[in-house]
Amino acid sequence: MRINGKDYAVEIDGAGPPVLFIHGLGGTANFYQPQAEALAGDFQVIRPDLEGAGRTPLSGQAKLSITGWVDDLLALVEQLRLRELRIVGHSMGTLVAQELAIRLGDRVAALALLGAVKAPGEPGRKAQRERAGKVRAEGMIAVAPGIVAAATSETTRRDHPERAAFVRELLTRQPAEGYAQSCEALGSAVEPHTAKITAPLLLLTGEEDKVGTPATSEELAERVAQNAVVRVYDQVGHWTAVEAPRQVTQDLQKFL
Repeated sequence: MRINGKDYAVEIDGAGPPVLFIHGLGGTANFYQPQAEALAGDFQVIRPDLEGAGRTPLSGQAKLSITGWVDDLLALVEQLRLRELRIVGHSMGTLVAQELAIRLGDRVAALALLGAVKAPGEPGRKAQRERAGKVRAEGMIAVAPGIVAAATSETTRRDHPERAAFVRELLTRQPAEGYAQSCEALGSAVEPHTAKITAPLLLLTGEEDKVGTPATSEELAERVAQNAVVRVYDQVGHWTAVEAPRQVTQDLQKFL
């Protein structure tokens, strides 16, 4: 699809109330494949690859940013004439999802955040800049094994090695410059005004998630306490929808 003058890879399946899935850093639309297949029987499931990720190339219009992705998704929402939108975001995509929900206001019927993260402080910004430099110099293979080891749970790697392998595949298939710019976009992110979100909020995370920790989800829930529910999965790390596909699918089906 052409969105804001850019070529975007967007998968649309099913019919019914629309659900927009937003992947995180290193992810693509395929991150949500189990959930998309299950939900497409009752919902219109919309899954873009954000600019610079997966099958959506860099446009060269500007450096990637949270704001730029939000602008593109707003254009997608208008192009598809979506109303009563449900939004699901993961990791870095939770920052995008929150900003999108704030800007859409009461057009958002529900918001689900998986492995929700906060905008990084200076140590996190530095780490993202360093990761971007390493990827530009050495390619995705230089960082993928370390990310899999640090961001998936021990149980996933031991008992479900195919899930850890899929995370590695998602990472190694990323275009290096797109991923590097995405790291820099995350490093430059500012904290969303979560308290402005009026839609019901579901926060799903893993007990072993060191990136989008349970404490972060609890903190976000407190900001919108009247509409927020937190669920923490045992023996699950940061790649929530891949590591706990059945639980995430069931919780999304109930919530959405």
